Amino acid sequence: MLRRRPTIITAALGAALALALSACGGTPTQSPGQGGASQSAAGGAQDVADGAIGKIFNPSDKKGGTLKMANTADWDSLDPGNTYYGYALNFARLYGRALLMFKSAPGAEGNTLVPDLAESLGKSSDDLKTWTYTLRKGVKFEDGTPVTSKDVAYAVARSYDKEVFPNGPTYLMALLNWPKDYKGALKDKDADISSAIETPDDQTIVFKLKEPFGLFDYIVQMPMTMPVPQAKDTGTKYQEHVISTGPYKFEKNEIGKGFTLVRNDQWDPATDPNRPALPDRIEVQTKVNADDLDNRIISGDVHVAVDGLGVSAAALPKILGDPAQQARTDNPTQQRTWYTSVIPDVPPLDNIECRKAVQFAADRSSLQRAWGGETGGVVATGLIPPSMAGYKEIATYKTDGDKGDVEKAKQALAACGQPNGFETNISYRTERTKEKAAAESLQQSLARVGIKLTLKPYPQDDYFALYAGKPAYVKENKIGLAVNGWGADYPDTYGFLQAIVDSRDIRAAGNYNLSVKIPEVDKMIDQIKGEADATKRGEMWSQVDQRVMEEAVVLPNVYAKALFLRGKGLTNVFVSDSQAMYDYVGLGVQQ
Repeated sequence: MLRRRPTIITAALGAALALALSACGGTPTQSPGQGGASQSAAGGAQDVADGAIGKIFNPSDKKGGTLKMANTADWDSLDPGNTYYGYALNFARLYGRALLMFKSAPGAEGNTLVPDLAESLGKSSDDLKTWTYTLRKGVKFEDGTPVTSKDVAYAVARSYDKEVFPNGPTYLMALLNWPKDYKGALKDKDADISSAIETPDDQTIVFKLKEPFGLFDYIVQMPMTMPVPQAKDTGTKYQEHVISTGPYKFEKNEIGKGFTLVRNDQWDPATDPNRPALPDRIEVQTKVNADDLDNRIISGDVHVAVDGLGVSAAALPKILGDPAQQARTDNPTQQRTWYTSVIPDVPPLDNIECRKAVQFAADRSSLQRAWGGETGGVVATGLIPPSMAGYKEIATYKTDGDKGDVEKAKQALAACGQPNGFETNISYRTERTKEKAAAESLQQSLARVGIKLTLKPYPQDDYFALYAGKPAYVKENKIGLAVNGWGADYPDTYGFLQAIVDSRDIRAAGNYNLSVKIPEVDKMIDQIKGEADATKRGEMWSQVDQRVMEEAVVLPNVYAKALFLRGKGLTNVFVSDSQAMYDYVGLGVQQ
């Protein structure tokens, strides 16, 4: 049995816990207008709808127990340099430490950047082209080896290789001043990368950018700055045993089945004011049927659906129709948009009029129902969510009642030389029941004008690496439409929109954008990066969104919400705005 560590609570989380406990005598009270409440079956706090939004539900500082989580799919990768799903970035903070991180706190406070592996936020040069970070002393890998700046530099350099690591973000590829024809640390082991990264001593790392960028701190909170020891890097197999720097390490990892985390005895809480590390163990099952997962959370067999997508469509009536179950739910608005890519590389969608036909034929009210009705989001008219700078309603394809306009769709088909319609394929992630429902909705509404869609499901873990994000596969298999979604990497519109509209980031595989290829948009993004005025940046992002809609290469579905179901016996449950789901760093379990 692992020896239990003394109780350590982060400053931010501790203050919130104290406030919650003192305000309610140890139990949170129901907020006005939150609907029904019921006594928790596990004997903890009283269940109340939206009880974990903007506050901590069931606060506790008790350590111990096993946190049980499950995923309907397999991970894209546990390798911090090769992962990009929101839930994976949230979870990675349990076993890895990036230079910075978002504060583990409820609501908007969770959007605050705090030092993690670094001692402080970055120190920039006056021209915003050089960013320096000093590492905390005393941080170790799970084998006891001290973490140095060279381990961080190596982690960043290895993630450059998108042939080996196709899934991760591309921000640092684009921003840093890499040597010409650089291929990444695995292939260019002896390359001089001092034009991009320097490590003048073991505690200091310096990043050199090609051009000014004032939001660089937001980039280094992402997992590609989690240190990797070069001597233990096994390339594509590194995901089988990531060398931990966080409070937990991998006890076992069976790819395709699940994994278990246990306490990392080389993690020193004195170097980490951000993580309470409450559970003794974290057990994660993968490839669990979505409907079974919801039932297991209802019964108490699983605490958390780790993917952060909310309950499945099949479970909604069961949960919303039962006051006791509804009291266990949280329904936050997210900085996320669900949409369908309309890919212009696949004929006849290379003709803008055929793409417009898709836009007008779509029944967006039906799409909203597919995403869960009012609990799943509101009908979207563009990409930028309402809570982000640059949002505006775009009326380009707005129709009465959001049900589509069959006549305009037919006119567009005639204009593109396809008066009787055409056939194409639509992809979605196999494990995601709402994505399937969205694809079926489009299949039905587009059929009204003769556009025949054939549904093509692909596994979530390789959806972008091998299928819907691989240009050659998309063209060969005539995937004209692809169900997608995107959430903000950080609370600035650049951190939401750039990755899905900048065509210069498109590569051989692992793409999150294959439909937006507009040179004018690429130039606008460069102009936005150089604009210091936040109001003007917002206006410019609105223009980008409008321009994308004009090309009809994206069909917005909904601005997202999600209905989460709190597992029985969870403590310290809260939705963080930065994660757009439950914050996994703060979670504990009752004994």
